Amino acid sequence: MISPAAPVARVIAVANQKGGVGKTTTTVNLATALAACGKRVLIVDMDPQGNASTGLGVSAEKRSQGVYQVLIQGLALDEAESTTLVPGMDIIPSGVELSGAELELISVDNREYRMRDAIDRVRGRYDFILIDCPPALGLLTLNALVAADAVLVPLQAEFYALEGLSHLMRTIDRVQRGLNPKLSLQGVVLTMFDRRNNLCEMVAADVRGHLGDAVYQTVIPRNVRVSEAPSHGKPVLLYDMRCAGSQAYIRLAREILQREDGLAGQPAMAS
Repeated sequence: MISPAAPVARVIAVANQKGGVGKTTTTVNLATALAACGKRVLIVDMDPQGNASTGLGVSAEKRSQGVYQVLIQGLALDEAESTTLVPGMDIIPSGVELSGAELELISVDNREYRMRDAIDRVRGRYDFILIDCPPALGLLTLNALVAADAVLVPLQAEFYALEGLSHLMRTIDRVQRGLNPKLSLQGVVLTMFDRRNNLCEMVAADVRGHLGDAVYQTVIPRNVRVSEAPSHGKPVLLYDMRCAGSQAYIRLAREILQREDGLAGQPAMAS
């Protein structure tokens, strides 16, 4: 009798080459919401700034084994994992060493595939693996895109939003053609949204006009509690469950789960 196949994680790179658009905030809080929905989740902190690690309260001592050691030294991913305050959610942290990894990777064999090979060994242990990418399209982001099944793009509703998005879409296309044929666009989520601002509404309409259903219906509002939470080493869902930002990430998690094959009818977390 053939045993059922082990679950295989959906690997999502959270990417945008523009900084300050909410990549890390989206990675941490979406992962938390997915974990609260009963999913096993792993965050891979590929940003040398290590903000995802800081925002989840990962101490400096726990960062001695992390993304740098995985990419450069060949450390197994499960040896670099740290647990978090969120049940069912782990993180591969990053530390200051990662800032030099771009240069060191140049001389490493199979440099574009280092993270993919590491993730493939733990895919059966998780439902979702979210990779927080740095705000640049270098070798760290390239490793994330080669490892990923899809790209989630946090997009701030501002004047130059579409220009940056088109640049990223061209990069995704090049990676798809040259290094990772399965890579696709998971979706675009509008962040730091202010409904009182006419420009936000205009940009949102423009983005939806260009990308249609690829843009999630859920928008993440500009919210002070979301901004405060990282300084307390917590996702906003643990810091203030009832605030508008937390509720938006819960809705985003639901929307993502509903779009995944076989997950549409599963119960989500109560608001």
